Amino acid sequence: MKTKQIQTAKRIEAVDEYYFSTKLAEIRKMNTNGDAVINLGIGNPDLAPSENIVQELMQAALLTANHGYQSYTGIPELRTAFSDWYRKYYQVDLNPENEILPLFGSKEGIMHISLAFLNSGDEVLIPDPGYPAYSSAATICEAKSRIYNLTEENNWCPDLEEIEKSDLTNVKLMWVNYPNMPTGKPASMKLFERLIAFGRKHGILIVNDNPYSLISTNNPLSLLSVKNAKKVAIELNSLSKSHNMAGWRVGMIGGAAEYIQAILKVKSNMDSGMFKPIQMAAAEALRNTSEWYENQRNIYSERKKIAQEILDSLLCDYNTEASGMFVWAKIPKQALSSESFSEDILQNKKVFITPGFIFGKNGERFIRLSLTSNETVLREALNRIKSE
Repeated sequence: MKTKQIQTAKRIEAVDEYYFSTKLAEIRKMNTNGDAVINLGIGNPDLAPSENIVQELMQAALLTANHGYQSYTGIPELRTAFSDWYRKYYQVDLNPENEILPLFGSKEGIMHISLAFLNSGDEVLIPDPGYPAYSSAATICEAKSRIYNLTEENNWCPDLEEIEKSDLTNVKLMWVNYPNMPTGKPASMKLFERLIAFGRKHGILIVNDNPYSLISTNNPLSLLSVKNAKKVAIELNSLSKSHNMAGWRVGMIGGAAEYIQAILKVKSNMDSGMFKPIQMAAAEALRNTSEWYENQRNIYSERKKIAQEILDSLLCDYNTEASGMFVWAKIPKQALSSESFSEDILQNKKVFITPGFIFGKNGERFIRLSLTSNETVLREALNRIKSE
């Protein structure tokens, strides 16, 4: 008897495999064949967490009592550490009892937020260029992505007046990401104030994805610092980039208690709590000194200088004031596309730089270079690109 083919859910038919998933597989194959590709495309921190974090993890893991299931809301020590961190660096008060929800990284939060607030047919404002996970999460929730443009001419800020010309009746949620990825546009209080006013005017939940704010500036900003922001806004943050803890998967959502409770309804049905020693180590990370953060910024600043030399050699234009752990650059006019430009460098120089098209149509004439390789590796990439 012939077995009937099992069909996948329609909701994933419009969701493609993540670009980096397929591209990294291609690069691994090239490396197996002896190409020794230098990967400047992925934002995967190469630096180690501070020693006190690792020590806390090891000591906590030795205690038998720490190996059981944990609360869905995270241990009190971690929530309190996040609260203290937000007060110290962002001047934002978040009640650790009910306004903070620890996460397995902020990427998990994108899906949890989408599932908590979006019904089938609801609309979501999504930036172009922007992180592809925003639109993927909307699609999985059977919501409609409403793309809004970020352009070089408008300094990579949303044109809220232009957005308001369209019918916003069905828009439930708006994704923003400042400091911006991929463009490096820094956050500003003026922008945040305008976004909160926009959200309140139209009854739209504004979600700021904020993992890069401590990397290139000593003046980090939070959307939640705007007066009355909690009424229409929540914020994601993460230790992956800011504390060199990408593989640890620790992030958080901050916002009003009723929003956190709604997201918790989803999260509590998706996992059984984070390993306690990781939570304890994350709390220790959040107590890192200001000098530690300053040292991280200095390292990225030196790397950025070499990255800009690479881009100069490629005849690309870029903004020297951009923040974050990437450099966003415009490709030469004679280049056919960002994909062909990136592919030519990969095949001929064995250096991978992310093509901007993967972030949306407004990224088509741009590339993104990661600063998560040390100076020796960056110098080698520069030498390869300069070579005939």
